[in-house]
Amino acid sequence: MFSRRQILGGSAALIGAATWTRTSAMSLPEAPIMQEATTQPPLLPSAGPDYNPVVTLNGWSLPFRMTNGVKEFHLVAEPVERQMADGMTAYLWGYNGQSPGPTIECVEGDRVRIFVSNKLPEHTSVHWHGMILPCGMDGVAGLTQPAIPSGKTFVYEFDIVKSGTFMYHPHADEMVQMAMGMMGSFVVHPKDPSFMPVDRDFVFLLSSYDIEPGSYLPRIMEMTDFNMWTINSRIFPDVAPLVVRKDDRVRVRVGNLTMTNHPIHMHGYDFEVTCTDGGWVRPEARWPEVTIDIPVGGMRAYEFDAVYPGDWALHCHKSHHTMNAMGHDIPTFIGADKTSVARKIKVVQPDYMPMGTDGMADMAEMSMPIPANTIPMMTGWGQFGSLEMGGMFTVVKVREGIEPGDYEDPGDYEHPAGTVAYEWTGSLPTAAAAPEGSDEGSSMRSTPERQVMPSGGGHSGH
Repeated sequence: MFSRRQILGGSAALIGAATWTRTSAMSLPEAPIMQEATTQPPLLPSAGPDYNPVVTLNGWSLPFRMTNGVKEFHLVAEPVERQMADGMTAYLWGYNGQSPGPTIECVEGDRVRIFVSNKLPEHTSVHWHGMILPCGMDGVAGLTQPAIPSGKTFVYEFDIVKSGTFMYHPHADEMVQMAMGMMGSFVVHPKDPSFMPVDRDFVFLLSSYDIEPGSYLPRIMEMTDFNMWTINSRIFPDVAPLVVRKDDRVRVRVGNLTMTNHPIHMHGYDFEVTCTDGGWVRPEARWPEVTIDIPVGGMRAYEFDAVYPGDWALHCHKSHHTMNAMGHDIPTFIGADKTSVARKIKVVQPDYMPMGTDGMADMAEMSMPIPANTIPMMTGWGQFGSLEMGGMFTVVKVREGIEPGDYEDPGDYEHPAGTVAYEWTGSLPTAAAAPEGSDEGSSMRSTPERQVMPSGGGHSGH
């Protein structure tokens, strides 16, 4: 069994499985659970080949034990409570205490044995999305295996034949179980540690829910009109930042288990897609991007060299996907005069606040009553004011001097003097004026500090 150190994996939030796991099924590996929706430190391998572990945004990696050369994991499918943001909790289904479930990490060439215990009120299965394995281990209930009844444990065992970025999710009552949050990431590291090395490796899944304001359960029958767009079942401003040391080589792995595509855009950099759930992309097939479309049921990994310090936004570029509790039946009031109608409404509803006549930004800046367990549609504050964001939004924080293994939020970026956009008052500051004799428009050229990245963005060597 795991030692306490192995079970904790550096996190006080990670605890042992429920009592029945330890006592009534002593031959099973422990099934640790996570009680917090916070990013846990990367879980260093305790046995087997070495690898650089991933960091799961607002999540964690599942510990394993070695039994006769086989890596054994234990997933527990169960109802969970997921804090989507401070002030809002969703009643979901997931694995080992959270949704998404823990990330599974292993190495190309490993043999894995994954115990899946079902504590849901109905049967389930697990499909290992993108993995090459025997048909009977593919996890399609009724087709390749019997469904796992409630209260039972099934075993999946197969060899890991390729490295890359994958997922796991049910293939039993899939519409309900995935709509309830049953999913997780599966990362396979290359057998050769010198292949595609990076300094920081992040992973997260995109999921969507329709949760009525004031309620806790997703509406599982919804097909298109979702109102909660999440990164690892978290919504901004409570999605963890990607904390990066300047000059690190960084990989970001993104999976999409919603019902629509998501163009993920990162500010301040160009990058190259280096991996899909189908495998690694050959160098000659890559091209520079600043936005990568993540298809439904797909995974993409992109890489960049963190040479530009700052707080850089990372978000879905579908504007409604950076909103919370989005109501799609609200009429457009831009340009309307609501003065008289607002006066009449306030007679019966004194707290009424007329909004939307000049746009929607005031919704992020004004406090108005909302139902319990509900997050404002637009929220989040930065050092310069309201961000007016939500949903699928977070920040890549690139800093000098961050120690290896340190993923703590470093706070707001301290901008060098003269590098923040400012109000025009009729003249330029002396320092900002073009030097005498320079060409017109010289301010449009790249500054010496911001070198153009070479095509391909080779490894930094750190």
